[in-house]
Amino acid sequence: MLIKSPPSWQMPEREATPEHVLFNRRHFLGALAAGTTTLIGGSAFAARETDPTADLYPAKRNGNFVLDRPLTKESDASSYNNFYEFGSHKRIAMEARRLKIRPWTVSFEGMVEKERQVDIDTLIRAMPLEERLYRMRCVEAWSMAVPWSGFAMSELVKYAKPLSSAKYVVMQTFHDAKMASGQKQVWYPWPYTEGLTMAEATNELAFMVTGIYGKPLPKQFGAPLRLAVPWKYGFKAVKSIVRFKFTDRRPVTFWEKVQSAEYGFWANVNPKVSHPRWSQASERILGSTKRVPTLLYNGYGEQVASLYDGLKGENLFK
Repeated sequence: MLIKSPPSWQMPEREATPEHVLFNRRHFLGALAAGTTTLIGGSAFAARETDPTADLYPAKRNGNFVLDRPLTKESDASSYNNFYEFGSHKRIAMEARRLKIRPWTVSFEGMVEKERQVDIDTLIRAMPLEERLYRMRCVEAWSMAVPWSGFAMSELVKYAKPLSSAKYVVMQTFHDAKMASGQKQVWYPWPYTEGLTMAEATNELAFMVTGIYGKPLPKQFGAPLRLAVPWKYGFKAVKSIVRFKFTDRRPVTFWEKVQSAEYGFWANVNPKVSHPRWSQASERILGSTKRVPTLLYNGYGEQVASLYDGLKGENLFK
């Protein structure tokens, strides 16, 4: 008889918020968002432009991905964001309204059977959407717990049809300084570039995000398509992706180019490896002053630690 032990981070289903309670809350929040204004973090935001995929949300929750802590309040998560394309401060949600997310195309390039461009709505509707509850740990030592909606990155890899010789997938965001004021800062190496090994990209935890809190992804989170890799520091989660390039050469990523002594390619969470300017031993939970101990691989080691076996000489935790 095969007995499957649940991973250490998985909470019993009986302790999760009942689905009907969560969906009733989402219905209320969705109605609120459909009005002329939405109040987030005490500021008035114009209503979201109509999303052609809004009918797909809320997506069905995948019960294999749950949390050991409460979800972060939507108002807190929505008003404290890193999105350097629109500025280096956290309160960029108002500025991010300038982001034009339709029309939007995503390209598949490099070592693939056939290079092509795909409309974002076509791509989203071709994928099996679900909701996953993930922790997110920022390299700045704060964290949140959120209900991402989207699809497994392994599904996107299958859709792209890379060649067997591809070893990495490189992701890039848009580049439009007229729309995104932060991209006028020429000392940054725009466009934002990130990358994963093929093994990381096809790991069960790697997730392409299209929504949050039961709705399409708001702009400040990196609409219409971003990455979530919960065992890595948050800067790996490239936002507003327009390009996937498959290659056999490891990319030099955005923050590596900015400051390679502090930010590397791997960026796996490790409480015992300090940032050059602060400790990573604990983290502040967004929306409170409470600090909790940080976990190796952000608590997802059972799923990902084996990815790094045998990588001698690599700085895995930077």
